[in-house]
Amino acid sequence: MAVRIAVVDSGCAAAHASWVRAAAAFVLDDSGLDQVPAAADTLDHGSRVADILLHCAPQAELLVAQVFRERLTTTAAQVAAAIDWAVANGAQLVNLSLGLREPRPVLAEACARAVAAGVVLCAAAPARGQAVYPAGFAGVLRVTGDARCASGEVAAIGTAEVDFGAHVRPLDGSLSGAGASMACAWLSGLAAGHLADGGGAETLRAWLTGQARHRGVDDPRRRHHGG
Repeated sequence: MAVRIAVVDSGCAAAHASWVRAAAAFVLDDSGLDQVPAAADTLDHGSRVADILLHCAPQAELLVAQVFRERLTTTAAQVAAAIDWAVANGAQLVNLSLGLREPRPVLAEACARAVAAGVVLCAAAPARGQAVYPAGFAGVLRVTGDARCASGEVAAIGTAEVDFGAHVRPLDGSLSGAGASMACAWLSGLAAGHLADGGGAETLRAWLTGQARHRGVDDPRRRHHGG
């Protein structure tokens, strides 16, 4: 079964076009928040995320929600609008390889609506320290990079800050962009496999825990924080 995954990021590459079912950019300027056609991914971040997702779930359908353009910076309003758009377009899973420092109500409310609709939200999180959002909101899967994990592996960490860890590198194995962002994509890819096999959002956490090759916290000297 095809799983519809929303990629809230910097866009995707032209090579991913056959998997894309809808795409939009969410931009904030002096006139307010606008939804416009998605532009090319000049940052390559979203393209690397999409590479991982399609490697794990080659039958997936992608919804591309562009919230990064010239830089890897965005706002809670942009991410919230992207999540709402993704849900309206039938997303079953939303990959959020990003983190904002402030728990803005507009983003909290969008996440709550998505979770209530049965949509899985996977978000990048630091291994320790101050929470970021949307990972810090209730019902969101919090994912960090874990140096113990090879591609396709998951660690059930279960701390106050993080639910799961996953492989830190992009599909090409480079260090560019390595860290929690790529780990989030690997975890989303595994989650998509569960959904494709008929699993539901309500059983996903337990299923991921059962798949875990590693448990507990990694040695902090080995952990990757970037991404």
